[in-house]
Amino acid sequence: MTDFQQQALQLATQQQSPAWLGDLRAQAANDWQHVIWPTRKTEHWKNTSLASLQKNSPQAWATKATSLNVEAEFIAVDAIRLVFINGVFDAASSSDLSTEVVRFSQANDAQQQLIAKHLNKVVEGPQHLFATLNNAWLDDGVLVHVPRNQSLAKPIYVVQVSTPEAQAVSVNQRLLVVLEDSAQADIIEHFISSRDVQNSFVNALTEIVVGDNAQLQHYRLNLEEENIQHIGAVHVNLLRNARMRGFTLALGSKLKRIDYQINHRGQGAELNLQGVYLPRNNQMVDYHSNVQHWVPHCTTSEVFRGIIADSAQAIFNGRIYIHKDAQKTLAELSNRNLLTSNKAEIYTKPELEIYADDVKCAHGATVSQLNATALYYLQSRGVSRTEAEVMLSFGFINELLEQIPEVAVHDYLFPRLAALFGRDQTLLAMADE
Repeated sequence: MTDFQQQALQLATQQQSPAWLGDLRAQAANDWQHVIWPTRKTEHWKNTSLASLQKNSPQAWATKATSLNVEAEFIAVDAIRLVFINGVFDAASSSDLSTEVVRFSQANDAQQQLIAKHLNKVVEGPQHLFATLNNAWLDDGVLVHVPRNQSLAKPIYVVQVSTPEAQAVSVNQRLLVVLEDSAQADIIEHFISSRDVQNSFVNALTEIVVGDNAQLQHYRLNLEEENIQHIGAVHVNLLRNARMRGFTLALGSKLKRIDYQINHRGQGAELNLQGVYLPRNNQMVDYHSNVQHWVPHCTTSEVFRGIIADSAQAIFNGRIYIHKDAQKTLAELSNRNLLTSNKAEIYTKPELEIYADDVKCAHGATVSQLNATALYYLQSRGVSRTEAEVMLSFGFINELLEQIPEVAVHDYLFPRLAALFGRDQTLLAMADE
């Protein structure tokens, strides 16, 4: 085992978790001892180095939640809010929970049975080694359960706040969403941090079951400070006629890897997944998506766009796998990238693997720089080159931002992206028109 694997096992022994999670944790800890640590020769990790994780392995857990004033950083959405600070629940910043939301540590017998029925059942594949680690570290989590034929009156807003501690800490986060038949819900996952230099490693895993005819709108926003190390994943099972619309946005950091694993398990399931990544400075971000079509008559639409600046690096690997019984599949994958610096890098690999003969599929990727003609046009009308670059860059991703259904999420992102680009919001407003 590597030093990090050994340290991770020691951290697991320091936790106190509910007894009913003991078997899952023990099995995961045993599996973790035998996982093969990724190297440059490991296909799913060949462009993403884990050297920083090995070098700066966290030595402790956060001890308790310290309330802090991050109200200005929250999305102004009318929602049921749960706030975790370094993985520890902060009741002072959270709202009262509804009957559909419960923490694992507070679950009653019926809720424990429901969690046990679905927990770790969506995650598949030996390549998800950090899901194994999440299980070994599991001491608490959040269950969102929407019963049959019911809709949540408000979105569920889960905020994960990172703050630096005296020594580097590990943070384990788990979310389980179960929508029964014909249920409906909006879920917002928001990862933020204080403005201080961060020193934590975050391992965040989300499992989602969307039942027959159920509908889910899911957001995942990663807006942490650039020194954080974050490895996250969203694993979803879509049953018959289930519909999921997802939006994800990530800034870069020292290490940031986000996996989407979507399984079409029932006929008629639909997936619409959109993503934006914006690394800069010396940051990196890695998105891996794997959509599995197991059954016929399912639809996937996947669009990711990235703007890579300075000496940053981005990786996008999008895979759609059509199994032999998945006839009448409609699947499209698009990845477009804009490099705003000669030192910026992008590794993109869209994949289609098709074993059915009656399908309609397409995929593609582009890598480009800012259009010289468009830059000249704006400059000829009195716009400086720097401001022209900002307008064209923002316009590149604005098409996806404008499709965000939740107005509060859109209104939250717009000024923060303006600050990220570091320019006058009125110019971005022009690009927004």
